[in-house]
Amino acid sequence: MSQKPYIAILGAGESGVGAACLAKKQGYEVFVSDFGTIAPAYKQELTALAIAFEENQHSEEKILAASEVIKSPGIPDKAPIILKLAEKQIPILSEIEFAARYTTAKLIAITGSNGKSTTTMLTYHILKNAGVNVGLGGNIGQSFARQVANQEVDYYVLEISSFMLDNMYDFKADIAVLLNITPDHLDRYEYKMENYVNSKFRIIQNQSEADVFVYCADDPETLRGLDRMQPRAKTYPFSLEKVQDPGAYLQEDRIKINLKQAKQTPFDMLMTDLALQGKHNLYNSMASGIVAKVLDLRNETIRESMGNFTNMEHRLEHVARISGINFINDSKATNVNSTWYALESMPTDVVLILGGVDKGNDYHMLKDLVKAKVKAIVCLGKDNSRIHDAFEDDVEVIVNTFSASEAAQVAYHLAKKGDTVLLSPACASFDLFKNYEDRGNQFKKAVKDL
Repeated sequence: MSQKPYIAILGAGESGVGAACLAKKQGYEVFVSDFGTIAPAYKQELTALAIAFEENQHSEEKILAASEVIKSPGIPDKAPIILKLAEKQIPILSEIEFAARYTTAKLIAITGSNGKSTTTMLTYHILKNAGVNVGLGGNIGQSFARQVANQEVDYYVLEISSFMLDNMYDFKADIAVLLNITPDHLDRYEYKMENYVNSKFRIIQNQSEADVFVYCADDPETLRGLDRMQPRAKTYPFSLEKVQDPGAYLQEDRIKINLKQAKQTPFDMLMTDLALQGKHNLYNSMASGIVAKVLDLRNETIRESMGNFTNMEHRLEHVARISGINFINDSKATNVNSTWYALESMPTDVVLILGGVDKGNDYHMLKDLVKAKVKAIVCLGKDNSRIHDAFEDDVEVIVNTFSASEAAQVAYHLAKKGDTVLLSPACASFDLFKNYEDRGNQFKKAVKDL
């Protein structure tokens, strides 16, 4: 074995290959292992960098010889190779944890069950427009590790999932944002909400009085967690229900942000001027606005950026209007709460496309909105029995489909002029699709083929 420290990387997607690039640059001997097939572009990249890799298997001897292992967030802790690593007490890190060792940039880390992609993109958009030297990474775009290997920036805005947080130990967010905590991925947390809440609150671990924690004062699970966790950082809450001073709140249809910082003018903006509409997006905009004010960006820049932001693909994305019917792609809604947010922002007469891999979903929270707004449900998944059980008394029509094309065609025939067809599945996608992007793209193609 060479004298260089030896690191194994499990998973050869964007996160794993990015980590391999950084590890190689930092002088590690690197071995990448993927239990599935590796995309050709990533294989070419690893070969060009002379990084050893394997696919369709995990060679235990090579992996268990590593001094540290970087794990893809998608690999569960109960996977056999992970259990063996734990037994041998070999440290298992997330890519985010590893990359943070090698950057002096300030880190803005954003988590939450819902809205984190939108809030991360909006925060990045505001900083970029203000001329800040900023990178965007985490669960979105190019991997954080790849960027640390290849560029110097002053700030990173990082979307952080609970799976990433589970393998973060020394990572410290200079600004941590926790948007909300609602049941999601409970299958990975022994179906215990407390375990999932604890995971989300790892976003504030290692923070000091010099750091900032931004959170939603209207979210009951966050408030319960705060009582237990007692953050050391300076806290700024945001709320639609009551004045937060310092913090952000809604008053007479205006977002107001006042951090009580010396020589800083409070921020305000008409909610109707925001590019992102809907109750959930008010929260996302407030969180991004607080981050911008913490960095003392100009109110005019924040206002302009919040007014001209374009939301990301697969998140309440308008696909087409056909025969007076609006088609909306919300494939990124992989949990019940995301679908609740989507329905909450819709007009009435919705044909809702639901289904996929059910992660222990409780559909009860959707019942009132479904009764009020949904005229028919089109199921898209291999097993739709729980959706039928949940909503058979609430809508007249529930139809099973097994492809994006079939779902789009059935929904089109069930809808009439003025209705909305909403793909907001509340479930993971990997029974019929590669991922939520593949599901969204197939749906968009199917709509355009109508």
